[in-house]
Amino acid sequence: MRQLFILLVTVLCVLPLNAQENDKQKTKLVVGIVVDQMRYDYLTRFWERYGDDGFKRMINEGYNFKNNHFNYVPTYTGPGHASVHTGTGPANHGIIGNNWYNKFENISVYCAGDESVEPVGTDSDAGKMSPHRMKVTTIADQNRLHTQMRGKTIGVSIKDRGSILPAGHTANAAYWFHGKDEGKFITSSFYMEDLPQWVKDFNNSNIAESYFKTWNTLYPIKSYVASGVDVNEFEAGFKGKTDTSFPYDLAALKEENNQFDLITVSPYGNDLTLDFALAAIKAEELGQDEDTDFLALSFSSPDKIGHNFGVNSKEIEDTYLRLDKNIATLLKYLDENVGEGAYTVFLTADHGGGDVSAYLQSLRIPAGYFDSKDFTESLRNFVSEEYGKDNLIAEIYNDQVFFDYKALYNAGIDADELEDKVAHYILQQDQIDKVYTRSQLEGGNYTSGMGAAIQQGFNQKRSGDVIFILDPAVVSYSKTGSMHGSGFTYDTHAPLIFFGNGIEQGSTTERSEIVDIAPTVSALLGISFPNAATGKPLYMMLDRKKLSE
Repeated sequence: MRQLFILLVTVLCVLPLNAQENDKQKTKLVVGIVVDQMRYDYLTRFWERYGDDGFKRMINEGYNFKNNHFNYVPTYTGPGHASVHTGTGPANHGIIGNNWYNKFENISVYCAGDESVEPVGTDSDAGKMSPHRMKVTTIADQNRLHTQMRGKTIGVSIKDRGSILPAGHTANAAYWFHGKDEGKFITSSFYMEDLPQWVKDFNNSNIAESYFKTWNTLYPIKSYVASGVDVNEFEAGFKGKTDTSFPYDLAALKEENNQFDLITVSPYGNDLTLDFALAAIKAEELGQDEDTDFLALSFSSPDKIGHNFGVNSKEIEDTYLRLDKNIATLLKYLDENVGEGAYTVFLTADHGGGDVSAYLQSLRIPAGYFDSKDFTESLRNFVSEEYGKDNLIAEIYNDQVFFDYKALYNAGIDADELEDKVAHYILQQDQIDKVYTRSQLEGGNYTSGMGAAIQQGFNQKRSGDVIFILDPAVVSYSKTGSMHGSGFTYDTHAPLIFFGNGIEQGSTTERSEIVDIAPTVSALLGISFPNAATGKPLYMMLDRKKLSE
């Protein structure tokens, strides 16, 4: 009788919990938003000018990670998009740069380039792309596996790598924009043999053409007090225009600025990306059944505008005020077409960006420009004089020195000895902050600081033999526009906001890392982590949800 009573009590206790679990709204659609070159402080700098339905809605109703960082170097677009969605860094996923030196083939390779596939929607080599260089799965791949391939994945971006790498290996489709004289979204035979009719209809609709219009500030330019003066010497601007003042007549400037490519260096590139993304949600019926779908959405234009005008420009301020409206439009569309509370969104960046170094110099802040050509010549001459050989260094690429191991073997030179000599020489040079060797990175375990970031970005098979770090705010770039790629906070501190189903309002200043995003989404969906994930689920948000139930 006592055992029967215990069994009855157990059943009564468990039933409400199970019922509660069953009553939960299932996430029908995950939208992963990556804003290319978005610093965290763009949220705070422009906060007063944002509307209530974009960034503010996400933060006021969602969870804001205020101290979110990239935990590896280099902070470029390819590694950034891969790391967000794989839950690990270049050390594991293998995307060690946008381009890198392939020591086995003695060539430079592009992170998404694939000569084995054919372009679809164009005859241009811009369509010869796939994720084949990424060695691991993404969160979207895991969702496809979990749903027995019923859950869809669609990638959308201006940049091919911004679409392809997040969508993963099993995506139904990844689309990117091919500008120049074509102005249309394309894909490759990795995904399909022909564009769907809805994509053809979009390309034939002249939507892209409609953005050849005047780019003026959204509000009176005098109210743009969160950025520098409109015309200054730290901005590049466009060919055919004598200065960098608003407005920009894009129709008049297109012939001298690669035609449709010009749209992507304006906020209208974000508008075009959103137009296509909304068309994809509708045509692909994302979020319309019981299997969770995934939209990998990347806004590329902020990066292009930042490289052109710099992070302190009025062009950047205007871009983010307009992007805020894009986010509001997207959320409203999801509310109406997927259902409020039926989708989950995360928003982050692939890297930050630094102030223009020349601008910092004008304010007497330490900064500068690194001459890569002179450095390469100097290092090669040093090694040649030391060993009487001029073929020991195969390449110097992305601040990495690659040895020619065959040449070392034939000359009877020990690689460890060469590492030490090269590292010592580099460290003596101006504008060099730190140097790490392959032996150090393979044999040691850095737990914090720049050493840990370098180690997380070091792929044992693909990376070089000596890696050097430039001084803070020292870049190898033009004297106009902003650059990124370092492990300093201006490049590593990026926004991270979760919003929607499964997310309760809150915020934290506890450190989170970009590789934590994918495991967190896995935990929210109850699916396996990406297969090489090293990040951790963000318990401060997830446990908050659990405790409130």
